[in-house]
Amino acid sequence: MSISCAVTIALAPEVKSGPFVFHSEVQNLDAMFAMVRAMGFPAVEIFPRTPEDIDPLILGPMLRKHNLQLAAVGTGAGWVIHKLRLTDPDPKTRKKAVEFVAEILRRAAKLNAPVIIGSMQGKADPDGKEATLERLRESVILLAREAQALGQRLLLEPLNRYETDLLNKVGDVCLLAEQTNEPAVSVLADLFHMNIEERDIPQALLACGNRLGHVHLADSNRQAAGLGHTPMEPIFATLRDMGYQGFVSAEVFPKPDSDTAAKATLLAWQSMSLVNPKVL
Repeated sequence: MSISCAVTIALAPEVKSGPFVFHSEVQNLDAMFAMVRAMGFPAVEIFPRTPEDIDPLILGPMLRKHNLQLAAVGTGAGWVIHKLRLTDPDPKTRKKAVEFVAEILRRAAKLNAPVIIGSMQGKADPDGKEATLERLRESVILLAREAQALGQRLLLEPLNRYETDLLNKVGDVCLLAEQTNEPAVSVLADLFHMNIEERDIPQALLACGNRLGHVHLADSNRQAAGLGHTPMEPIFATLRDMGYQGFVSAEVFPKPDSDTAAKATLLAWQSMSLVNPKVL
């Protein structure tokens, strides 16, 4: 497997203003898949509203029909819509959050895709950051073991300081992975968040080593690569040099519109010689 490019599709109307290139209703995914494949994307990343949106019996044949891979599945709706987080002090609510992610894990695994934990990490509670992190570790251990049993990775995404005060840098995820001693725990490196938090993006990626499981391809302004000021060439060179074999997925605002954002992403991917455009 070489480095492949994916594009995000959100299925939740509540996140219309969020950083997703395309938005769709579940019943319209067939047409959406046809469109993104025609544009040249080999894979999609899906942000469902509920676990039930990820139906392997429906999505599996649809993905095969359009020769698409499922790069990853997001769980952010657990917090954004359902107000569930893996660090909730209330054990019952925390259990619901774990089960929300676990059900997506089980469904995504049937489509050979990992799941992402980003906003569901929450923020530090009044009882302190360390106590909150301990609850996060406990939840991650449960989910990582389930992911391991399913043959998948659990992708933990550090978010910038304006969104959380728990996992801000890729090193924070690597440390948590060491503390849990769970091999399924992997890093999702989002270039937008890294632009805010990391001193040197290429070096931070290198430090992840084989923990790096997924990359969100975004520029400094959270628009498509090439539409901001993040130097992409050294980042792509680093990914190649470290032997990264996974997806770079455009989790960006659809600005100035979805098609332009998608095409800019493809152009950035191809211009770094990650692939031969003719094989797309």
